[in-house]
Amino acid sequence: MIYLDNNATTAVDPAVLDAMLPWLREQYGNASSPYLFSKPVRRAMDRAREQVAALIGAEPEEILFTSGGTEADNTALLSAARVFPDRRHLVIGATEHHAVLDCADWLGEAMGYEITRVPVDSAGRVDPAEVAAAIRPGETSIVAIMAANNETGVLAPVREIAELAAARGALFHTDAVQAAGKIPLGVRDTAIHTLALSAHKLHGPKGIGALRVSRGVVFRPMMHGGSQENGRRGGTENVAGIVGFGAAAELAQRALEAGGANTVRALRDHFETEALNRLPGSRVNGAAAERAPNTTSLTIPDVQAEGLIFLLDQRGICVSAGSACTTGSRAPSHV
Repeated sequence: MIYLDNNATTAVDPAVLDAMLPWLREQYGNASSPYLFSKPVRRAMDRAREQVAALIGAEPEEILFTSGGTEADNTALLSAARVFPDRRHLVIGATEHHAVLDCADWLGEAMGYEITRVPVDSAGRVDPAEVAAAIRPGETSIVAIMAANNETGVLAPVREIAELAAARGALFHTDAVQAAGKIPLGVRDTAIHTLALSAHKLHGPKGIGALRVSRGVVFRPMMHGGSQENGRRGGTENVAGIVGFGAAAELAQRALEAGGANTVRALRDHFETEALNRLPGSRVNGAAAERAPNTTSLTIPDVQAEGLIFLLDQRGICVSAGSACTTGSRAPSHV
């Protein structure tokens, strides 16, 4: 099998699995319990929080563990809606993941919010000036622009856009699910207020993610029912998942520091060169933009994506024509 769909999910690294197993076997205590048996559980979670924070250059206390990137994105938008109940306007990118798009649509349909979708150019780039022009001071609660597109890999200048949003009094959120572990993400001393992560995109387990909530940002929880996560998310913690996320984050940071992204980029570029040479009229979507090093998106004229995926699958080659979250939809990718 040739697996070319790591943006959908990655294999769990053996070292990550080894780190998780004790917390599924002998160390099964509840982190919120008062007795000594649970103390190692709390320490393991604290260590994982430090590891995830280090990957993005944040402080450990800013990390809020979630069930994944979708919950993190939803939490950021819904928190802003609760913090600014009178600001019923959102600004989002037109090519956001459905975790942002669908949550914004729900706010529009159920709560009467007005949504401005900022378009991208032919290379998939969002113009910071257009984002700034879309913000309505005193009316816009939050701006959401993803750091790296999950289909094309195109990067957005999120630091610059965050500064523009903050200057106009709006919160700024970025979905960094496909950027973390692929490019450096130093969020400290930036105007990025919230940032979403997901472990299974960087060789960690499924069912665990994180939301970075910048220190000093007013926050309202989405999940109620307990004082876990410093009162920011009720519910018994997924300890093994959290530990696995921490281990995966540390491995990803080491790989970044060792220049692993350059190796992956060279493989991606070689693949694209060969594909363009062998497939007349084909093109790389986003080729003119700065992209995450691990992602390629091809347009092949006069070829139906659904049929091509089926034929490749028969030959043991795994690819996608869009987000895994929209598999089965007959509509073309919005990206």
